[in-house]
Amino acid sequence: MKRYSKEHEWVELDGDVATMGITGFAAAELGDITYVEVPAQGKAVKANDVLCVVESVKAASDVYSPVSGTVTEVNAALEDEPGLVNQEPEGKGWFCKIKGVAKAEFDALMTAEAYATLTAK
Repeated sequence: MKRYSKEHEWVELDGDVATMGITGFAAAELGDITYVEVPAQGKAVKANDVLCVVESVKAASDVYSPVSGTVTEVNAALEDEPGLVNQEPEGKGWFCKIKGVAKAEFDALMTAEAYATLTAK
């Protein structure tokens, strides 16, 4: 099950490890993504901290961490293929994995239904 932030990030939790990226809505709004600056492995992050940067033909945008924890893995494929974020934003276009995520923090994020309502406005 995935949860979503108001800043258009998604999170999928497996135990205390969260995989995260930006939503299809965010990818479409950004346009063709040309570069993704993924966070460093081992970086400690808090919810709502800037996690990384995405550059597109339209703009550069900060991506915020929807949860707190430590970055344990990054999607190295994005270095050569940043367009994966446009092609499969909630699949192969994931950004990183964060370990040590509190279930309560994950549960506080929006459900898919709530996120769909937010983006329909």
